[in-house]
Amino acid sequence: MATGYRFKCLNFHKLFRPDPRNRRHQKYCSQPECRAASKAASQQRWLAKPENVSYFKGPVHVNRVQQWRAAHPGHGQSRPSKSSALQDLSITQPTDNNNEIAKFANHPLQEIINAQPAVLIGLIAHFAASPLQDDIAFSARQLIQLGRDILASHPAGGSLHGGFCP
Repeated sequence: MATGYRFKCLNFHKLFRPDPRNRRHQKYCSQPECRAASKAASQQRWLAKPENVSYFKGPVHVNRVQQWRAAHPGHGQSRPSKSSALQDLSITQPTDNNNEIAKFANHPLQEIINAQPAVLIGLIAHFAASPLQDDIAFSARQLIQLGRDILASHPAGGSLHGGFCP
């Protein structure tokens, strides 16, 4: 249940409802630009502390980072994502014609066709302006609902333009 707590975002200067779990210290709204501003401010506060001023400088710290990287090989390299709810949203459709598959098997665009779920998720992330899984899932649910609303409001064979196309 939503409470009456509202705060002014330090970036957009507009009122927002903070996440109930972070209400006491959330100063920025959840817009992607504000999240980036929040991270930048957090990093500036961290670097301003006397003990962190030279955290990334000097041979001692270079050695520390090299040891950490040796202890954690492969960290930071892209890996396939674990199972998520987003994978249920886009289902590849099997083709009935094996000749079509053979015709495109050696074509360089085959890689793009095989990457259909990744392309769809990337497209949704682009429109959501956020690579965060929660934002992508929220946008995907909105797009699905919009599509269902459009399909439900038009009889079969009717025009789907409804103001969307010139």
